Amino acid sequence: MELGNLYPISFQITLTVFLMIECLLGLSSNLTVLVLYCMKLNLVSSVSIIVTMNLHILDALVCVGCIPFTTVVILLPLKDNNALFSCFHEACISFTSVATATNVLAITLDRYDISARTANRVLTMGRAVALLGFIWALSFLSFLVPFIEVAFFNQEVSVQNQTVEVDNTTIQYYTEPGLYYHLLAQIPIFCFTSIIMLVTYYKILQALNIHIVTCFQTTPKKRTSEKKPISMTETLACESTDIQSGGRTNPPLAMCTSVSVIIALRRAVKRHKERRKQQKRAVRTSLLIISTFLLCWTPITLLNIILLCVGPSNFIMRLRLGFLVMAYGTTFFHPLLYAFTRPKFQKVLKSKIDF
Repeated sequence: MELGNLYPISFQITLTVFLMIECLLGLSSNLTVLVLYCMKLNLVSSVSIIVTMNLHILDALVCVGCIPFTTVVILLPLKDNNALFSCFHEACISFTSVATATNVLAITLDRYDISARTANRVLTMGRAVALLGFIWALSFLSFLVPFIEVAFFNQEVSVQNQTVEVDNTTIQYYTEPGLYYHLLAQIPIFCFTSIIMLVTYYKILQALNIHIVTCFQTTPKKRTSEKKPISMTETLACESTDIQSGGRTNPPLAMCTSVSVIIALRRAVKRHKERRKQQKRAVRTSLLIISTFLLCWTPITLLNIILLCVGPSNFIMRLRLGFLVMAYGTTFFHPLLYAFTRPKFQKVLKSKIDF
């Protein structure tokens, strides 16, 4: 690996543009969600909102710290980066990966708790705070692991060779497989989160009596040759004419019964249509949440497995940066999936826009 410009100019410009777009969109959307939630104190008292706000705080931190640091790593040549600089970037990647997976897992468990245990919830406010504290502690630990690896590697190298040059240390950081053993913790966390998400959202749809296949099936249209049912207005009109013609005669009991039956049927049909819309919305949102997480984080996880098996190389590191840009895309997908789809948040946002 040469110490000139490690990446081509076109590669640097493309990734930098995407990173800047992700940073602007992610930071603006997450800050908007946090500000609107904080303005409505009654929403912050909810356990689900607290768990969701924790994810938005994480995404805002990623937009402020991790994405700009990745941009600097892409633009600067390798000869200007020392081992500590590269290690800090690797620590940011480790922090983002573990923190995102654990926060998404917490939201998934919270949604299952709402759907399956509506009356007696397991995730109370105290347990939610303890869970979020554990998540931040685990994320901070994942941030420190790359520094521990570098310290152990430098100590081992200093024992073997009494002098180590700075440029060689930088090259060895990119070529030494032993400095990527922290990926052994990131990969199982991602796999565990993905499996729990698939199983949990399937259980959520089962708890709501929603079937994915039948939910998107369109009902066949009725034949035009069928006889049109008598509407309520026509029945009331007939009733009024009978009263006017008969003078003293009262409407028959069967006619009153038919009117009440028609009203009840119309209400039942309306409720059924609303329930179908809610079911389609729930299935669509669940599929979007699962597919977004898997689409953004699966490529870099698979490449991390290849990196551990084959070892780092120029092509793998270049491809890893491209997949990292995809993973950063969750910073602006999360507000769209977890905040803007909530009816309460939509009401608050609409009230602020109208004002």
